[in-house]
Amino acid sequence: MIFDPPLIPARLVRRYKRFLFDAVLEADGSAITGSCPNTGSMAGLTEPGSRIWLSRDDVAKRKYPFRLELVEADGTIVGINTGMPNRLAEEAIAAGLVSDFASYPSLRREQKYGLRSRIDLLLSDPDRPDLYVEVKNVHFIRQKGLAEFPDTPTERGTRHLTELSAMVASGKRAAMLYLIQRDDCSMFKIATDMDPAYARAFAAALDAGVEAYAIKCRVRRDSITAHDTVGLEWNAAPSRVIG
Repeated sequence: MIFDPPLIPARLVRRYKRFLFDAVLEADGSAITGSCPNTGSMAGLTEPGSRIWLSRDDVAKRKYPFRLELVEADGTIVGINTGMPNRLAEEAIAAGLVSDFASYPSLRREQKYGLRSRIDLLLSDPDRPDLYVEVKNVHFIRQKGLAEFPDTPTERGTRHLTELSAMVASGKRAAMLYLIQRDDCSMFKIATDMDPAYARAFAAALDAGVEAYAIKCRVRRDSITAHDTVGLEWNAAPSRVIG
């Protein structure tokens, strides 16, 4: 995925109210307020003074034309826009990075399923069960080389795991795809201490037959590219390793 037009460099002043940030543009020192397309905690990515990159949308009705896209942290560049992972997941699937997903001839987005959810990607083939793929955005790192999810409690995420388990029980295929918008990791794990309920649901989902995969991205100032699989660490041991 290429950023076109090019992103605008700035320095972060603060991120607040979950949806907003203040920054200073590098080009002329202008102070701006923009929208933050990430309602999570963004732990480790909101240090004042951090270099950031912004997109700009000058649609007349838009209150905040600047939008936060990338943050420099821990010596790497991190994508924070939670609207990107589904698109990046599609690119990863098309590139053959996720098991046999690319062999499904049909891919549909945002299809209704379960009690009150929409599946991110639904892969279909007339000769085999449908494959339900839930995509989660990941950018949280506390230990060098180890990406984690979630970075805050997620009741919605827990519900998705339960609904995927139900799809498997009904004869379908289901998978979690953790899309890591940073490149400085070689393993992925569930952050049990951040949300024990999610961790329990994840364990139950694996036992039910839900698959789990993690893909990391190469993030640059001008692009984000899904490029490699990452092993999944579970129960403090590198079991169920992917890739």
